[in-house]
Amino acid sequence: MAILKITKKHHKHFNNPFPATPNSLPLICGTLYLNSHKLPSRQIYTIGIDFQLNWSSKNGGFVSISHKSDPARTLWSTIPGEPFISAAIVETEVEESRGSFLIKDKLIRSVSNHQTIEDIKIINEYDHKDHVFPSFKNPLFPVLMITGKVFGVDKRKKNVIFSRRKEKETSTCARYWLLFDQKECNQVGFQVRIGKPDLELPQRVSPRSYKSFSLKFGRIRRRRGGWFGGLLSRKKSVCTVSSADQENVAMKSSAGVVNGFNRICVTSSSERNEKIFGFGEQFSHMNFKGKRVPIFVQEQGIGRGDQPITFAANLVSYRAGGDWSTTYAPSPFYMTSKMRSIYLEGYDYSVFDLTKDDRIQIQLHGDSFEGRILHGNSPCELIECFTGSTGRPPLLPEWIISGAVVGMQGGTDTVRGIWNEMQRYDVPVSAFWLQDWVGQRETVIGSQLWWNWEADETRYSGWQQLIQDLNMQHIKVMTYCNPCLAPMDKKPNIRRHHFEEAKKLDILVKDKNGEPYMVPNTAFDVGMLDLTHPLTTNWFKQILQEMVDDGVRGWMADFGEGLPVDACLYSGEDPIAAHNRYPELWAKINREFVDEWKSTHIGKGREDPEESLVFFMRAGYRDTPKFAMLLWEGDQMVSWQKNDGIKSAVVGLLTGGLSGYALNHSDIGGYCAVNLPFFKYRRSEELLLRWMELAAFTTVFRTHEGNKPSCNSQFYSNNRTLSHFARFAKVYKAWKFYRIQLVKEASQKGLPICRHLFLHYPEDEHVHSLTHEQFLVGTEILVVPVLDKGRENVKAYFPIGESASWKHIWTGKLYSTQGSEAWVEAPIGYPAIFVKEGSPVGETFLEKLGQYNVL
Repeated sequence: MAILKITKKHHKHFNNPFPATPNSLPLICGTLYLNSHKLPSRQIYTIGIDFQLNWSSKNGGFVSISHKSDPARTLWSTIPGEPFISAAIVETEVEESRGSFLIKDKLIRSVSNHQTIEDIKIINEYDHKDHVFPSFKNPLFPVLMITGKVFGVDKRKKNVIFSRRKEKETSTCARYWLLFDQKECNQVGFQVRIGKPDLELPQRVSPRSYKSFSLKFGRIRRRRGGWFGGLLSRKKSVCTVSSADQENVAMKSSAGVVNGFNRICVTSSSERNEKIFGFGEQFSHMNFKGKRVPIFVQEQGIGRGDQPITFAANLVSYRAGGDWSTTYAPSPFYMTSKMRSIYLEGYDYSVFDLTKDDRIQIQLHGDSFEGRILHGNSPCELIECFTGSTGRPPLLPEWIISGAVVGMQGGTDTVRGIWNEMQRYDVPVSAFWLQDWVGQRETVIGSQLWWNWEADETRYSGWQQLIQDLNMQHIKVMTYCNPCLAPMDKKPNIRRHHFEEAKKLDILVKDKNGEPYMVPNTAFDVGMLDLTHPLTTNWFKQILQEMVDDGVRGWMADFGEGLPVDACLYSGEDPIAAHNRYPELWAKINREFVDEWKSTHIGKGREDPEESLVFFMRAGYRDTPKFAMLLWEGDQMVSWQKNDGIKSAVVGLLTGGLSGYALNHSDIGGYCAVNLPFFKYRRSEELLLRWMELAAFTTVFRTHEGNKPSCNSQFYSNNRTLSHFARFAKVYKAWKFYRIQLVKEASQKGLPICRHLFLHYPEDEHVHSLTHEQFLVGTEILVVPVLDKGRENVKAYFPIGESASWKHIWTGKLYSTQGSEAWVEAPIGYPAIFVKEGSPVGETFLEKLGQYNVL
């Protein structure tokens, strides 16, 4: 029987609008057994130079890791008497529909929920001479290895895991190896490997410890697989069938998968009052204690639980509504209010189970487990530690953060007309972002772009002249592209047919039959570039080069979240793991082009900071900040709602900022409008104005007309919207001097521009409960946005630990009491913004506001 089933739901148009929560592997609990002959009752082991592992047999046995600079503070520990390594064999189904993915567990074949500890061993450099570490590069000795077995007694079931039918009991037992090594002065790496299961019932043992448990490890021998003995090599095969309801189903199976573990779980202790933050760009929650957090790149969904839109989206397209956990840019990383932090390496699907107060269990879909434990004394130190390994963004060109980026569509005459209008209102403009530069076509869902990345000179007549004219006024032109290509058979004025070129070069992702995988996307199907193919990178860079040769200086690098999980890649890698890696590869291609273009201008008399390139993207994973220059939050609804409206845009900024996504922003006014007879989501003027006020305090101040421009209030709709837009473009410009400092800090330390108060006031327990209510810009500006319809005041909180008073920028009123709340008037045009009294940044900001006639 197959271990993985993939079901396609692309064309299922009438669905349950309230889909059930998917079945998943429950949190695994068991018992820890100790080898009392080999293990001391208590001992401290050195890991590298700066870390130590503390072992104690008390209360059934536990281990903890600490930094030698503060040995009393635990960075990671296990639960006394309970296993910290467990494993399972589980049948899994992945349901896929137009960029949305649901991963659910079916039959649990085996669970090894008990653990033995046979030995804790220090490996020094001289021990290493005859052996090869599987993934250690120049390890810092000593390295620590814990060995033992995982085992369990399972009830064999023929039905799903929730069946109550009693079956014959069988047992599973396998060896494990857990290694710890110091990576940096503030990081400990860990690796878990588990051997193939043995179905013999282990000898019965007494709880907690044993004297004659027969584990014949023998001496560590040099094998092709290094320390872990080459246990886990295997090949996968894929076949496709069709189910009765015409949904496409792919099955993956092999003897290695079926007979080996495909789940590894690592469990650590937590405290009841410990808050858990991170996990990438999340839109609904800040603290994830009590939740199961899946880490899988995908469409965020339409509504994400907000009603009635989620109901409608799910009804017409399978699970298109998403839920609180769906996101374009997750990350297998967290930090806690107790200054504990972990991240996973690799790209396998993982779930962080935080549903019990006393533990964190990480369930990884795979046969090996690697990660790092971080040491830091503050949230900022932990972010700096994390991004020091995973990567940080480069410095942004100054032009992109100098004024408004105006999102427009409509063609040359429309752009020129709006520009003339904005000049009357003295709007500081950095760029025009023209996503429809490739032309538009009408589909069943409205106007959509032609996915062929060249200028449509019918829509944009005099394209190069438009770019030159705007550039003469120090305004850049930005465009749009993504890693998908659509057939252009019906487009009359193409010069290059990119889909056909890519098909001929054989650089498109393939299906099981070796043909280009045509991926359903809204109203049309597209081919997807195989970013693992060696020819893809240079071919796509040529497209970017032609775009830049026309004078374009920036672009949205959209998508990256939709690689099918049954795709066949040139690299031959598992597409489920490649799915999470794909957005990083997409960012890497764009970044390489930017860096190569820059290098051709250095030292040749043509280098000009105002000509520097920039791109921004929405899909991402752990290492995306290493490559992506700038992110945006994707497609929020044009609503006030919590999970997918303006509030979620704030939460996404802050969770992403805690997770290394330092430079981020949202579409002003949101993107997704709905104009159906019984479901209407249209961007109101009030929402647009409040979103402008919010966006003026983010990295980039950029508008978007949305998916249905005619239904939405736009910045150019009337005198009020244009005046408000001009006013807050000037507010944005007024703190440019500070924004430049913060972008530099993001590049050097990974710290975000928009910050949750936890970063700087971690001892204040009240800030732990804040979500979208307020945030910091750097350390000197406090923003309390209006995020509710009809509201003209907000409740501001002034944190404990700040000695300076907070000055309200509009009235000059001071708020000096730490840990206090105050209601503050915030009519449209005057959001609640505070600066630190006496701060040079604050004083300069106020001075600039006066110069621009905003105060």
